[in-house]
Amino acid sequence: MNSKRPVNLDLTTIHFPLPALTSIAHRITGVILFVGLIFAFWALGESLSSPAGFDAVSSALANNFFAKFVAWGLLSALAFHFVAGIKHLLMDANIGVTLEGGVKKAQITVVVSAILIILAGVWVW
Repeated sequence: MNSKRPVNLDLTTIHFPLPALTSIAHRITGVILFVGLIFAFWALGESLSSPAGFDAVSSALANNFFAKFVAWGLLSALAFHFVAGIKHLLMDANIGVTLEGGVKKAQITVVVSAILIILAGVWVW
């Protein structure tokens, strides 16, 4: 038996590198987008059902804080997921697959995503 193995692994002490964090966040935003489709399809169906339904959805998005917050959250998840997806496509094309390239692409992903999230917030609010 290997005595050097940890007996009680404390996950809070593990520090993931930035590329790992962006990869995990990419998966989390994918789940958020999947669940958010419920709201998006409901809003789309309601807005296409009748002129009154369209007015109700547009009024909710214009006046309701929670609806704006959900819309901004979904746009933020979409922005990060899109940028991180481009990063993964570059990795699949064998571009920047070194350790330094992975860190640089993760940094670019965070910066570009932050800019897009701020722009989405300005657009929604």
